[in-house]
Amino acid sequence: VIPCIGEQLPEREANKTMEVCTTQLKFIADNITGWKDMDKAALSKVVIAYEPVWAIGTGKVATPDQAQEVHLALRKWLSDNVSPAVAAATRILYGGSVNAGNCKELAGKADVDGFLVGGASLKPEFKDIVNAGKS
Repeated sequence: VIPCIGEQLPEREANKTMEVCTTQLKFIADNITGWKDMDKAALSKVVIAYEPVWAIGTGKVATPDQAQEVHLALRKWLSDNVSPAVAAATRILYGGSVNAGNCKELAGKADVDGFLVGGASLKPEFKDIVNAGKS
């Protein structure tokens, strides 16, 4: 399961990104049986995707530093509220107008574990996105 969390543009502009995203993440965490107990089946079934609503299909994208900031904060929230082991084991993807022009820099961020790709998956540049994390 890949639940997507993210804020709308007015929420980002009001500096409420983390408030919105952690509220969404709490709902997810509260409803995954076995996650807090480090059940291997539960851990392997959930990948979180951060996809700012304002970036969906708009061509707008969070800067790599903005994406890293949110991913790091989500991982910290998981560590503090679920467990450090769950935070370390959970993959957090970035979605939101990922393309060949921004994928390498996004992939280089420590807490961006991959991408949730929409329309770009239908274009030839998709191969660049798939290979963005490779050296």
